[in-house]
Amino acid sequence: MQTTPEGRLRTQRELALDGGLGEDAASARAFREEIVSSWRRCQVVGVVPAGQDVPYQPEFERPNRLLRAAEPVIDRLAEQMSEGPVSILLADSEAQIIDRRPGMRTLEKALDKAMVAPGFSYAEEFTGTNGIGSALEERKPFVVSGAEHFRDNLTEFTCIGSPVRHPITGSVEGVLDVTCQVDETHGLMKPLVLAAVREIESRIYADASRREQMLLERFVRASRRSTAAVVTLNEDVVMANTAASGLLDLSDQAMLWDWACRILGTQDEYTGEITLSHDVVVQARATRVGERGSTAGVVLEMRPRQRVDGGCSTARPGSRRRRREPDSHRDALPGRSVASVRLRDDVEAAIAADRPLLVCGEPGSGKLFVASHIHGRRSPGESLTVLDAVASHDDPDAWVARLTVSIAAPGTVVLRHLDDLAPAVAARVAGVVEQVEGARLLATAHGRGGQGPADRVLDHFPVSVTVPPLRYRGEDIADLAPHLLRAQGMNRTAPRLQPQTLRTLVTLDWPGNVRELEAVLSTAAVRSLGSDIGHEHLPPEYRSAGRSGGSSLRRAERDIVLEALAETQGNKLAAAERLGVARSTLYRKMRLLGIDEKHLPAAGRG
Repeated sequence: MQTTPEGRLRTQRELALDGGLGEDAASARAFREEIVSSWRRCQVVGVVPAGQDVPYQPEFERPNRLLRAAEPVIDRLAEQMSEGPVSILLADSEAQIIDRRPGMRTLEKALDKAMVAPGFSYAEEFTGTNGIGSALEERKPFVVSGAEHFRDNLTEFTCIGSPVRHPITGSVEGVLDVTCQVDETHGLMKPLVLAAVREIESRIYADASRREQMLLERFVRASRRSTAAVVTLNEDVVMANTAASGLLDLSDQAMLWDWACRILGTQDEYTGEITLSHDVVVQARATRVGERGSTAGVVLEMRPRQRVDGGCSTARPGSRRRRREPDSHRDALPGRSVASVRLRDDVEAAIAADRPLLVCGEPGSGKLFVASHIHGRRSPGESLTVLDAVASHDDPDAWVARLTVSIAAPGTVVLRHLDDLAPAVAARVAGVVEQVEGARLLATAHGRGGQGPADRVLDHFPVSVTVPPLRYRGEDIADLAPHLLRAQGMNRTAPRLQPQTLRTLVTLDWPGNVRELEAVLSTAAVRSLGSDIGHEHLPPEYRSAGRSGGSSLRRAERDIVLEALAETQGNKLAAAERLGVARSTLYRKMRLLGIDEKHLPAAGRG
């Protein structure tokens, strides 16, 4: 029978987690209220005490701002506690561990076994009550020792975590945690953590002040020498002169930062056109601001593009634009990216062709939406019938019969997922389709090029347009979001996306395309209770700080360099020529971006 205090706590823990978390339960009263509250949260989201799975991301972007401030502090702590009984952990704002200093070998092995290591997420909703995730939930220092952990495999540890806040914005940048085995717990651990956090926050303040001073100086300099609309921004700060304030909407801020990050991937300055909200086109010059190897932000100087008639494409600088009246042709296919502009041009050409049309694209990219738009343009007021070819597998004869009837009736017919047509009826469907004249017939498919019987039916659609995947048009999210939210019945109270939320969404890959974005926005809208959608309202897996904000510019630059090296089979001279930089510059970029020459493709000489 267990008689030690820790043994008795473990017994009370088992009773409490078996259903005794009520306020009157003696087992629950044995623990601090903040621990019991955390346990209740864990039970609500379905965390299992006996579970051992921990979300893991093998490759992740480490938040540079937090690391710049924290690494010197934890380096010193690790040196002072070398081979000691404690481990120092640093996690990002989503509770993913990004650095670990393990301490003595026995503790390192125990942490490895419990998967307390870089890449693993210790958000409370995934891994229960713990020093990292619970500190984030409570937004304050949090101590979890032994039996206070929700999960069984963590009860051998004591964890003391404290949020690291940005001293200017107040946002949580991450968590510093000190962990040891229960029998090594010491009363000085919490003061040690709090002192280290204060030092990290002080370093963040100094770093932010220096970066913001650099931005301010460049902003003032650009505003004095130019009558253009001037914006200076980074992931946290936006400075705009009067002309820019009248030119930009809230959604433009996040879009401009993402655009600048991508366009300045391998250069310090770029001039080109960019489309703002409401189809306002400006000529923009983007210039990187920062020191060697470090980016403080970007300064943008923008002038509205001149129209052919000599006027400007927007209202005069300094005056707030009136929102233009909806244009059914353009608003039905929202988006400001180059890919969306090309799609609209292709759609206009397809409508003019007046022939059976195939709409291609990845799953979830919006093919049916585009097909419906084309129908509305070609045959306004007429009926639209959608037949899903997937259903042809269940009852082929009935599906072909329905197709024949639909073709004979007035209106437009859309054959959805036509490349998934049952092979047994492909020839019969082809016979029906080839009899159709004009533009009454539309179809959607992943694309041409297959060799099966169903793919041969696609040959009967002589005209096609391709809907680009969302990952190629991230800047369209600002325009897509209002449409998707209104489509969910939020016409009058559709929430807006806060700038940080939009910045995060723009940086994601979206393998599920617009359908995935719609699901995320629907979830976020419910969580926001009708208010503007903040970063905290996104599902946890969509709000990773490492995938947005300050890392965007570095990630974009790294991607461009790696792409050039891949296209040239690792030949650095050819890659430098492709990028338009000197070979010495490419070598320097590779070192700064952490690109390992040993892992490049086989290279030619040079």
